[in-house]
Amino acid sequence: MASVTADQIYQLDADLIADAIKLRFYPLAIEGGEGCRLRDVEGEEYLDFTAGWAVANTGYNHPHVKQAVIEQLNRTTFASLISGMHEPALRLAEKLTELVPGNFEKKAWFGLSGSDASETVGRLLPLATGKRRMVSFIGAYHGSTAASMAMSAHVAQTQFIGGGHVVKVPYPNPYRCPFGDDIGDCAERAIRFLEDYIFKTICPPDDVAGIIVEAVQSDGGDIVPPPNFLPMLEDVCRRHDIYLVVDDVKVGMGRTGEMFSFQHFDVTPDVVILGKSLGGGLPLSAVVARREILDVGPALAIFTTTGNGLSCAAGLSTIEAIEKDGLVENAREVGAYLHDRLSELQDDHPLIGDVRGLGMIQGVELVKDRDTKAPASTEAAKVVYRAFELGLLVFYVGMFSNVLEITPPLILTEADVDEGVDILDQALSDVEAGKVSDDDVARYAGW
Repeated sequence: MASVTADQIYQLDADLIADAIKLRFYPLAIEGGEGCRLRDVEGEEYLDFTAGWAVANTGYNHPHVKQAVIEQLNRTTFASLISGMHEPALRLAEKLTELVPGNFEKKAWFGLSGSDASETVGRLLPLATGKRRMVSFIGAYHGSTAASMAMSAHVAQTQFIGGGHVVKVPYPNPYRCPFGDDIGDCAERAIRFLEDYIFKTICPPDDVAGIIVEAVQSDGGDIVPPPNFLPMLEDVCRRHDIYLVVDDVKVGMGRTGEMFSFQHFDVTPDVVILGKSLGGGLPLSAVVARREILDVGPALAIFTTTGNGLSCAAGLSTIEAIEKDGLVENAREVGAYLHDRLSELQDDHPLIGDVRGLGMIQGVELVKDRDTKAPASTEAAKVVYRAFELGLLVFYVGMFSNVLEITPPLILTEADVDEGVDILDQALSDVEAGKVSDDDVARYAGW
């Protein structure tokens, strides 16, 4: 593949790869990568502030993860959990049930992506409880299978009809509170809306199996909720005998400066959903939950390659690398430096309306006007495109496609932060000066 030119790859991609799988922001043809850097087929190197949608937490080609995969591959190319057992899955399950908080019996379920893990939760909770309904939050992106999309409420999925058994309620966004900016505590209003209105009208709590939530809502705009939100939500669940489900697919495994994002808020979920970075780049997801949920019956959530040996070996070695290399602490410390450097940009760039995040998930919301907060969606597309031209990979997310999302590998250094933020500074200046045209980004619609 390295001998193929970029132009040839672009043409082959256009001719052969389905548009339905694409979410493109610029013409990137990857040839390889190490650490926090990717290189394209023409030898150009890029500092990566995306980690491939928060997958490469340990960086690209981490030697410990790579060696574990090679050793497992030398044993067998395939081993599944459906009709047999193997040690990599058992060791990984043992590690995850120890790591995930909760003074109760836990088990692990393995899949291939955050989507199938979310779908499994949506399938098993009603069976385990005898309750028909689920509650999720507007802005959530829980997956792209039919059932996980039914629990989602992201603008990118509005062309699909969600499940009638899922009730979606507002997520407390401190920058854009759905109840208005002058109503006081946004989290308290969100909880009151759920308990005093939704539960008393269209969704009786005694028929709700679970509430699924992101402790940091990522694709919805990298939103960190008020600190009292999750504790109040947990209290609602306990009083109404509802399972609390945390989707940690994108922001778990050390990204926020804690191993799991909900640990910032001192809550204990009944169910934790993991994916993306868990497999160190290989397809792997997990549900770690109370035993009674995952033991509701056999063969209710199976896939042929579920818990395959290669992915589980990669998963266990990824956790080992995170612990051995101190990446949770690095995410916390370098993430704080990253946040400060991004916040400095706000003084010089009127496009920036808000900077927010925890650890190494940071969101920079772009607006046309800071008073009206009108989303600067086109400008976001231009900034990420210009940053790519300057040697930095960054994506944008959000309900209005106007939030620069920064999720670098957790091995990022302060020197990397300075390099990347300086490129963002230049990209913002170039867009504000009108140096990036609409035609430049027309092919890359993103969301």
